[in-house]
Amino acid sequence: MKYPRTYHLPYSPGATKDDKKLQDGWFEYYQGKEIVITAKLDGENTCFSSQDVYARSHGAPTRSPWSRNLWDPSNGLYCRIKPMIGDYELIFGENLYGEHSIHYDKLPAYWFMFAGYDKEVDMWYSWDDVKLMASCLEVPHVPELWTGVIEIESQLKELVENFVNKPELYGSQREGVVVRLRDQFSGNDFPHYVCKWVRKDHVNTSIHWTKTWKVAKLIS
Repeated sequence: MKYPRTYHLPYSPGATKDDKKLQDGWFEYYQGKEIVITAKLDGENTCFSSQDVYARSHGAPTRSPWSRNLWDPSNGLYCRIKPMIGDYELIFGENLYGEHSIHYDKLPAYWFMFAGYDKEVDMWYSWDDVKLMASCLEVPHVPELWTGVIEIESQLKELVENFVNKPELYGSQREGVVVRLRDQFSGNDFPHYVCKWVRKDHVNTSIHWTKTWKVAKLIS
């Protein structure tokens, strides 16, 4: 099971004709509930299972050169954390090993966890459990920007637009933000409880990044 499609907020400028935006009535799922806003990092969506490591497509395990930091049998991240992943567990994260459109010059690591899913009970982890799992695996999670209760839609819009206009923790430019419910939720509820705002023209190169990619640098 690959990571589900994340709908754009109605005012997300980076939505293309192939993307989906939230429709009327979407805010009722967030109103009065505790939410979390996290940074959306410009990397490759990857998944760890008890069997292997996968990129956006789960048709076959990834063995791309830009994900070698994960699958390399000698020193890849997956080799280290595989014993800690349950049989029905999927761990999702953003892999920044291969540089995409945004240049990060303050990276402390290449892989950042952002979600966890239990296939046996069809449940997405709460944000607190995501952070706990990241701590147990000794990996970072995506930056947490804000958590709290939202009562009116304009409050969320103001928060989102405030954060997207600030520089990223690991570089000068922010790709966007992700809004999610702080609590756990079922697989069917994913479209209601996770959404995103993406900057306009977030893909700013005419050639796909895999054609000219280079290894991102970590801070020393």
